[in-house]
Amino acid sequence: MNQLQWLGLVASYLLVLGIGPVWAQGKGVQNWENLATSAQRVGDRGDAYGGLRLYKLLKKEVNYNIATQDKVGSRKQTQSRIQQLSELERPSTSAQMLVQSPTPSNPSKLGGEVIPITSVKANPTSKGVEVILETPIGTQLQVTNRSTGNNFIVDVAGGQLRLPSGEAFTFRSQKPTEGITEITAQNIDANTVRVTVVGVAILPTVELYDDDAGLVFAVATTATATQPLQAQPPENQTQPTQPSTGDEPIELVVTGEQDGYRVPDASSATKTDTPLRDIPQSIQVVPQQVLEDQQVTTLSEALRNVPGVAQGTSQPTRGQFAVPAIRGFSANNDILRNGLRDPFNYSAGFNVANIERIDVLKGPASVLYGQGSLGGVINLVTKQPLRDPFYSVEFSAGSYDFYRGAVDLSGPLNDSKTVLYRLNLAALTTESFVDFYDEQQYFVAPVLTWQIGDRTKLTLEAEYFARPKSNGQQGFPAAGAVLPNPNGRIPRNRNLVKPDDFDNSYAIRVGYDLEHRFSENWQIRNAFKFSQVDRIGRLTANAALAADYRTLSRTFATLDDSFNRFFNVDTYVVGQFSTGSIRHQLVTGFNLTRQEGGFFNTSYRAAPIDLFNPVYGRPIGAFTNSTDSYSKTDALGIYVQDQVTLADNLKLLLGGRFDTFNSSSRTQTLNSANIRGNTAPEVSDNAFSPRVGIVYQPITPISLYVNYSRAFVPATGATFEGSAFQPERGTQYEVGVKADLNDRLSTTLAFFDLTRSNVLTTDNRPGIPSGFSIQTGEQRSRGIELSLAGEILPGWNIIAGYSYTDARTTQDNTIPVDNRLNNVPKNAFNLWTSYEIQQGALQGLGFGLGFFFVGERFGDLANTFRLPSYVTTDAAIFYKRDRFRAALNVKNLFDVDYFASAVNSVNVYPGEPLTVQGTIRWEF
Repeated sequence: MNQLQWLGLVASYLLVLGIGPVWAQGKGVQNWENLATSAQRVGDRGDAYGGLRLYKLLKKEVNYNIATQDKVGSRKQTQSRIQQLSELERPSTSAQMLVQSPTPSNPSKLGGEVIPITSVKANPTSKGVEVILETPIGTQLQVTNRSTGNNFIVDVAGGQLRLPSGEAFTFRSQKPTEGITEITAQNIDANTVRVTVVGVAILPTVELYDDDAGLVFAVATTATATQPLQAQPPENQTQPTQPSTGDEPIELVVTGEQDGYRVPDASSATKTDTPLRDIPQSIQVVPQQVLEDQQVTTLSEALRNVPGVAQGTSQPTRGQFAVPAIRGFSANNDILRNGLRDPFNYSAGFNVANIERIDVLKGPASVLYGQGSLGGVINLVTKQPLRDPFYSVEFSAGSYDFYRGAVDLSGPLNDSKTVLYRLNLAALTTESFVDFYDEQQYFVAPVLTWQIGDRTKLTLEAEYFARPKSNGQQGFPAAGAVLPNPNGRIPRNRNLVKPDDFDNSYAIRVGYDLEHRFSENWQIRNAFKFSQVDRIGRLTANAALAADYRTLSRTFATLDDSFNRFFNVDTYVVGQFSTGSIRHQLVTGFNLTRQEGGFFNTSYRAAPIDLFNPVYGRPIGAFTNSTDSYSKTDALGIYVQDQVTLADNLKLLLGGRFDTFNSSSRTQTLNSANIRGNTAPEVSDNAFSPRVGIVYQPITPISLYVNYSRAFVPATGATFEGSAFQPERGTQYEVGVKADLNDRLSTTLAFFDLTRSNVLTTDNRPGIPSGFSIQTGEQRSRGIELSLAGEILPGWNIIAGYSYTDARTTQDNTIPVDNRLNNVPKNAFNLWTSYEIQQGALQGLGFGLGFFFVGERFGDLANTFRLPSYVTTDAAIFYKRDRFRAALNVKNLFDVDYFASAVNSVNVYPGEPLTVQGTIRWEF
């Protein structure tokens, strides 16, 4: 069937998906005749569609006539039925005691594999609504009743809500039937799902049934629940066939959805799906809902929502490079993609079209990801194929001729749904408040998933991202921007580069992810990623400001044949086992990488420019030099990690990684006088990176944790004596508290002490010629971070954070000791909240409001000038109805004039003024 036919049959296909599990009642069914009898029982419960569905499955095996009940009426019906709440025995001693229901006949294996519940569906019946937790092995789930008041609460042990892509989700249905306020299903820990049915005034009547496809919760309406039992006709009496409007039941609109502003677990910290509350390290997640509500288009906009992350030495919107700083240290080489390090993410550009969420792991992460990761890592989690057809078209328009279109297509490619695809397309064009700046983006990202067998899955991914654009504004000198200038203040729209400058980049990524499960407790993953970024440019750069405070000298360079390639192969095994009463989750594997890059550029003198009366189009000056450079680094890492559950409330995390690497480089420089070739000595070294952490949970919602971790970054070059530089080191101590304020709102408070050692500094020993360095430098960052994310009330969401970061130089031969690190504010605060009306004529109408405060920062390591603090305000109004969404976002609502970051005293970057962006989206 072609794609057009799929589009035409979406509605009927969704009905098929609404069928839910086959109503084969009970684990004790021994033959097809008893199974057919179970179909009759389904009809007795008011689900004629369920009986008809089961009949369709059986008619190939037996000559079964649904109108002739006497063939099966005398046989004993076997059905696995979990007792109703009224039938469960309650304790009489304490309200805090747990009420246990009888153990199912096939209980889950404690400590074994967690059973995925891949979908939650709500289907209407004549007696109310049925909620189906779909899983092929639902009979292995244990059920514990924890009901109280008018809340029917059941904990389902041994399972986790997981989309086929592996992402956790939460199901919520508001007022699904008369007398029921809400039905929810959500993960409350690593192996337990809680189902809650909230009654309006009384405890709901709920029956639980085992099903071939999972667990079924039959929720009765108030009217049905209070009706007296009706006399049942004799078993051998033929039942009237209930009318049907079609072959399949109509499914309610409410379906399982991804968590909104709160994400309860992530794999970035451990390479396993572990609840964040069980990880002894600070992790913040920016989910897709936040990206959508804020209409994020750049990485810096997304990371505003993460306390402890600052804008580094780059222009956040027009610059070629994304240079975030985590806890005071640059993370430009620490941007991952689906858990695989890709050091060129920072130069390839960022496109939100295929981003599912962004995980930020704070502190050293070399134990899993190798070199880098002093302050932390940023993991971009991309969208994966869906089992059900999904099609979305989006268009945005905004200030400064901003236009963007995006398409998101996904679904199965065969009837058995073993081959799934997803295709994200996006195109963008925009100008800027900066003079003669324009940019285009073209993005294509296909993904294909093949479920080869019950235990093997292969995912193939590719991306192409073209970003032709003007040379991003080089910024202003500090004098005239943040410092006084006798000639006045430089207009923030002023561009000091050549109007025909350009800086184009083209990135391609391809890779695969192969997963195989040996058993319930052991699996292996082999992932490969190749990425390449090519860059071509004609670039004017600021050099120095003359004594008249208005004449700026400049340089001009042509950049050709610039490329960066990265190969990454990661293979690891995940296993679960027990040693006595202690449970283990082991991760061990090896990681092979190769990073290589080169460029050829030619530099010239450029004509100086008047800051306050610029004249463009002047000819390029004399040739100064050209450089041809190439470098390569090969690395092998072997790592092991053990997540140890000493007790239900006491968890230990142990890990270590040994890396060995080899790097080489060559550089040839030509100037007007001579040719100088420089081949750096080949450097081989190794490093060991440990991590130790412990989590103690005095009560279920509270996690107290402490950790120690180290990271390394290779340093190229050699000392005056000829010895190769040792790797830079990062060492962190962290303590913190994580709390689930309720089942929808969580917070984290972290205290950290992070030291960067072996930092290169000028070798000023007597007799040492200039130009040599020595590794005696040290920098330190200490601070506090507080984050809050989730749903305060139905429809009211929040993501907020505060950070205090004291990042300083503690040892250096050039930079004064105690100088603060540049672009790192001591205080920063972020708050974004949104509210969506839940019912009534205005249902679907929502509002968003955000405040982003960045404190005072120094613009360079010498601390010669400061960037003032600022507060920007964002606002949004949106409307959602069925599959349509429209939004209007206003950024920097009060048009605050501020400076986002700086590189040095001649490159200070102004922030974005007030901008307006409108977006409409259709899903079908």
